[in-house]
Amino acid sequence: MTALINEVYEVAEEGLWATGTTRSSRQEVASLTHAGEITVARLHEELVGCVRIQQLTAGICEFGMLAAAPKRRGTGIGRELVRFAEQFGRDAGLDVMQLELLVPREWSHPAKEFLAAWYGRIGYQVVRTGSIDESYPELAPSLATPCDFVIYHKNLHA
Repeated sequence: MTALINEVYEVAEEGLWATGTTRSSRQEVASLTHAGEITVARLHEELVGCVRIQQLTAGICEFGMLAAAPKRRGTGIGRELVRFAEQFGRDAGLDVMQLELLVPREWSHPAKEFLAAWYGRIGYQVVRTGSIDESYPELAPSLATPCDFVIYHKNLHA
């Protein structure tokens, strides 16, 4: 699973991180899996995607680490993982799903533009933009370019 996440994010975040930086470590993925925060998608016996789902507050949950196998891109795996995450939130009695999109501050990244448009089409709206320094100060030194987090919300009961 760690290899899949890193393969997907290597393309999706190309140019954002210093050379040699990987998105996730085996230890991080193992810890999140042990905590019950990772859901995987399989097609027959093949791992084709994953998503992290966590509750942030009494009314808000968040999905992240969304990854669909590149050779399966365009088959709806990402869409189904997002639907699963949203249903998880509804079933938990939560009102809002949040996601964070890391974007370069001074230039446009094609993968990030694609994702921003896709999230908008499936009902997510920007609620604020935050600096990586304020949200994840430990990650800031690993960036190759200044970045921000665009935070999106979706009402799970709309």
